Amino acid sequence: MDIQEQLIREFRIVEPTGNIEIIIKYHGDLAAIASRLEAVAEELNENYAILTLPAYRVSTIFDIPQVEYYELPKTVTFQIQRGTDLTGIRRVQSAEEFNLKGNGVLVGIIDSGIDYTHPDFRHADGTTRILYIWDQSAPSGTPPTGFRSGHLYTAEDLNTALLSNDPLSIVPEQDTVGHGTAVAGVAAGNGRSSQGVYTGAAPEAQIIAVKLTPYPQPGFSRSTDIMRGVKFCLDIAEGLEMPIAINISYGTNEGAHNGSSLFETYLDSAAQRWKNVICVAAGNERSAGHHYRGTVSQGQTLEIQFAIGENIRNIFLSCWKNFADNFQVEIISPSGSSSGIISPLNRITRVVLDGVRITILYGQPNHYNINQEIYIGLEAITGAIRQDIWKLVLRGMQVVDGNFDVWLPMTDMVTERTSFLEPSPITTVTIPSTAYSVICVGGYDALRNSVAFFSGLGFTYMTYGQKPDIVAPAVNIVTTAAGGGYDSFTGTSLAAPFVTGAAALMMEWGHVKRNDPFLFGQRVKAFLCRNASRNFPVSFPNEAWGYGVLNLIATMNDLRELIQT
Repeated sequence: MDIQEQLIREFRIVEPTGNIEIIIKYHGDLAAIASRLEAVAEELNENYAILTLPAYRVSTIFDIPQVEYYELPKTVTFQIQRGTDLTGIRRVQSAEEFNLKGNGVLVGIIDSGIDYTHPDFRHADGTTRILYIWDQSAPSGTPPTGFRSGHLYTAEDLNTALLSNDPLSIVPEQDTVGHGTAVAGVAAGNGRSSQGVYTGAAPEAQIIAVKLTPYPQPGFSRSTDIMRGVKFCLDIAEGLEMPIAINISYGTNEGAHNGSSLFETYLDSAAQRWKNVICVAAGNERSAGHHYRGTVSQGQTLEIQFAIGENIRNIFLSCWKNFADNFQVEIISPSGSSSGIISPLNRITRVVLDGVRITILYGQPNHYNINQEIYIGLEAITGAIRQDIWKLVLRGMQVVDGNFDVWLPMTDMVTERTSFLEPSPITTVTIPSTAYSVICVGGYDALRNSVAFFSGLGFTYMTYGQKPDIVAPAVNIVTTAAGGGYDSFTGTSLAAPFVTGAAALMMEWGHVKRNDPFLFGQRVKAFLCRNASRNFPVSFPNEAWGYGVLNLIATMNDLRELIQT
């Protein structure tokens, strides 16, 4: 059986109705595929879709030749005025030769929601700058066309509410987490609460907000919800014939980190639709200790120790290696109990150690990824997993390459006390910032003039290209706060919307003002990387800084000179 099916059976990744979501890559008639699987289909584009189907029907996917590949949703979590000055955005907003503020451009915020009552998201006459809010978490209501859940609020709905003495009684939409409101403020806040000083990069852009469904606690969502959000934003942008910059400040460690998951390849596909730029936060995993990189030679036994923090009920280790290599696996509990030596011939192994159910699954390569995953799941039978040091033992039986990577879940899932004892900070950028076509944005500390200690590191001109692409301010960023006013936030979540807003200004200059109608997608990324500030004693590009610090004024001057020659 496939590793995904085993995960479904073992961990019951199903909705309360007994249904499960599956991402598929397909060809042919989607309606016919859905009918055969007793599924509800949501088309993302002509090759990608999300199916909601009874869990018992998952195995029948193999019987449908039009389904080329499928995967389960991944659990994602978010990556939490000097920034606009330092990045050159302020000068582009005010310079006579540019005077760019986002007019005629959309900014899509796929996050925890938005405080639509906040003055920063309203025009001078008090009306909203938000075209749509799609609350995916709403238990009932009218979803957008083509989707099966949530409730869609229009600008008309929001303006009616804003004219009321009690807006929430008319549109009961709130950002209870505050993350999405903060991100939206950096990308597109207009500073109406701060004496007219622009707080965001694109203060006159119109906003589309997608509120993700929390699973099961605030701050967490699923990759399928983000994919739905991207499709919705592109539907609106294409229908209005307006360019759009989309911000995703969520990420996960579930996957090979090489752009091969359907989550990542869908974003690559979406990046080629209409006129858009997709910006994704690099994540805050560099200092978390959740990545281990090693090499095993033939006949060698390697012991990897990892600590599990308090009150952790479920945890996984995802080991990715060359399929040509043959590794045996063993798990040793804090008491010294062993799972026994597990061979790849045993694709599925279940044992119980110290009251913890251990599941070891040997995956198979697919037509998107030549590597193999060894998935180790730990689940407490009752209470929590013992807070102590556990060991993962790898034995090289037949080794051609020997290199491997292991990831633990992200900090918000397992707390900062869960980590490898000897971690590697390399390749700690999170999925989906690893998708090739998105702009992966790392964070730097402008006060110390250094990369933020938490900002995920990537890889430089290896098999998968350069990540991060660029960095932006990420420490003590003052931006809009849910409930009104402003607050200080830290994290690459706040770095990404600087680049999102900058991309919106570039598309205003190129598309709206007709200076460069093809200034979107990879062309935007290329100019931002070329003109990034590199005033640091390191070689570029690199795994921390990418091509350097966002410098929009240099980018715009470069573009202006190009069209004048």
